Amino acid sequence: MDEKAQLEKALEVLRNFIGGLAKQAGESEGYAETLWQGIRQSPGLLQELAYYHDYGKFLCRYEVAGYTLVDVLVWQVDHFKLYMDRPEEMNRYRQPRLLLASFDTMLQMEKEPGVFAEKMRCETGQDIR
Repeated sequence: MDEKAQLEKALEVLRNFIGGLAKQAGESEGYAETLWQGIRQSPGLLQELAYYHDYGKFLCRYEVAGYTLVDVLVWQVDHFKLYMDRPEEMNRYRQPRLLLASFDTMLQMEKEPGVFAEKMRCETGQDIR
């Protein structure tokens, strides 16, 4: 198998991985495909996804506005504590959904890094007054 064929095979494995996570998270195939196309266009996120797929942990090499996927994941868990009264909306018990949301947020951060950096600094699940 030549290098191009190997690359295409690896990309298909990652595409299917995203599709499987989306199914587990209760997301549509359309959502999975849109997310996959975004990740595929982002070399940094594609590398992070490949590492996560292979090792089950985050590489944390790629940053947007100084934030990694783990930073986004922690922010999401903290942020979604606000929804404790609505467990159907809770992400903390739905690992596939949190993982997908982290990649989705990073894609959005690539487009508007300042907006998301500000949200991550200011919007938390803490009841701070």
